[in-house]
Amino acid sequence: MPKIVDHEQYRKQLLDKCFDLFAQKGYGSITMRQIAEGLGVSTGTLYHYFPSKQILFEQLAQEICEQDLSAALIELEAAQTLQEAMEALGRYLVKNEDYFIKWTYIWIDFCQHQDSKEILSNSVLKRTNQRYQQAACNFLGIQDPVLASFLLSFVNGLILEKLWGDQTIDFMEQCALLGKMLTAYLPQHTALFRSPAGF
Repeated sequence: MPKIVDHEQYRKQLLDKCFDLFAQKGYGSITMRQIAEGLGVSTGTLYHYFPSKQILFEQLAQEICEQDLSAALIELEAAQTLQEAMEALGRYLVKNEDYFIKWTYIWIDFCQHQDSKEILSNSVLKRTNQRYQQAACNFLGIQDPVLASFLLSFVNGLILEKLWGDQTIDFMEQCALLGKMLTAYLPQHTALFRSPAGF
């Protein structure tokens, strides 16, 4: 009897393994042949699931987005106040610092090998960014995309500082400070804050 393959599950398994390959060699340096070798599959199999390295990366970005949001939700779900949620965010960043630094490095390397206009017009990357923004809005209980972008930019900025070797950056301290700022900025929200189930 032929083996039944769940193609979607297999595609996700391949994507999961691609993260480490990109982190080791960088987006610009690694080839599809090297990716196939690293995954232990033929280049034909790799191209069957991912017609190009860019498409593979785009699908990886989408998968990472969903994994990040699910993991963040688990970390933040016990928070009862906005301040507690920001402190939980700090703990989440500390716990996953190495991963976030690697993913930021991969992302920067990808951007270096793309035309900036292509990145801005890329529908897959736009949808992924919108997913992060909507999750931030749901988390804060707002419909203000500017504030959601601020929260995401804040987190990305902290990770970039770590990537650049700034050892004075303390995720816990910075996120606690952000919690105080948001509490002052959104006083009506803090009284109604519930765990971010809509993340």
